[in-house]
Amino acid sequence: MAVRNSAKAIIIQTNHILVIKKQDTEGYYYILPGGGQEHGETLHEALKRECIEEVNATVDIGNLLFIREYIGKNHEHFAFDSEVHQIEYMFLCKVIEGATNIGNGTAPDDGQIGAEWLPIPDLLNYRLYPQSIRQNVIDHVSGKELPVYLGDIN
Repeated sequence: MAVRNSAKAIIIQTNHILVIKKQDTEGYYYILPGGGQEHGETLHEALKRECIEEVNATVDIGNLLFIREYIGKNHEHFAFDSEVHQIEYMFLCKVIEGATNIGNGTAPDDGQIGAEWLPIPDLLNYRLYPQSIRQNVIDHVSGKELPVYLGDIN
């Protein structure tokens, strides 16, 4: 199976981060808005499209903050995604001023319940995937210098 590129948005506003809310047998969990890059599409084009589809937000895309690999066979969800090898490019984004209808967009993610703003100081209390990103976001907001490439993490 091929390696898949994915663009993700880290949208921070008033010390909160915008995430997609989902639910499984263990309760609620959260993921960053964004998704797979389509053939002929730049990462920025993919991210803008995904943010409209998933959280109804037009975004300005800033710097690349993190690159994460996810090799499914190496993590806790290997039973159903052992064939997955994805590279996620996580960009710092801002919602364009005047956007007030943040919520499910034109094509929500499978199983998406809605969009939610999580308080950054409390991120470690939420099941936000990748879970390793929670501390990275907290550290970024506090001004710490972080590596861009995070490796194969979940």
